[in-house]
Amino acid sequence: MWLTAFLDLPAPVFDDDVSFWLEVTDTELSAPRGEHGEFASLLPATGDPWLKVQRLHNGPPRIHLDVHPDPSRADSLALQDQAVRLGATRLASDPVAIFASPGGLVFCVVTTPLSALPPVPAFPHLSLVDQVCLDIPRSRFDSEAAFWSALLGGEVRPSPTHEEFSRLSRQPEDGLKVLLQRCDDDGPVRAHLDLATTDRDAEVMRLMALGAVRVRETPQWTTLRDPAGLEFCVTRRPPR
Repeated sequence: MWLTAFLDLPAPVFDDDVSFWLEVTDTELSAPRGEHGEFASLLPATGDPWLKVQRLHNGPPRIHLDVHPDPSRADSLALQDQAVRLGATRLASDPVAIFASPGGLVFCVVTTPLSALPPVPAFPHLSLVDQVCLDIPRSRFDSEAAFWSALLGGEVRPSPTHEEFSRLSRQPEDGLKVLLQRCDDDGPVRAHLDLATTDRDAEVMRLMALGAVRVRETPQWTTLRDPAGLEFCVTRRPPR
């Protein structure tokens, strides 16, 4: 089933961070939605969006997820019931069904089925925000991984090269990929975004020119921080 990620942004940094991610993803901002115009989508040239934004009245920036029902069934209520059976805690029901995963990651079950893949932007190198990484304390990893595997579908497959990583075996038509990372710190499960690119060095330079700050470098990925303070990674994976 389709998965989208929300950038939840404090009001003082909302406009600057939205402008940043529009440039990063080569998208346009939709018309605002919500009672206070707090929601919007980052619209690709074609296909369905993978990223949305929310203006927060309080609290720090974060990522939360939207889970969309399967287009063949479009049964949001059944998906909500399944989430609770699997161990999620319902936080709100109106106007949106909001939950926390067993490890504390906030997500919503929405009613709109999506399925059309967006294009891969070219800068001229290819770059695509195509993955959300769930940062899970080691003590919670097994239960949290089992929850998302059962809710979204897909087997949990350990990385053959990095002990701390596993991924869900999702199909391209399911929206964002899901990476699972064992973390040594405690606390609730968090999430960050990953970009795939054909030229990591060029993409990092492009993103820093847009306002990102380099945080750390490894042979496989570069961690950056966006204008709102959210960390994200640029990886050596080719898009799609």
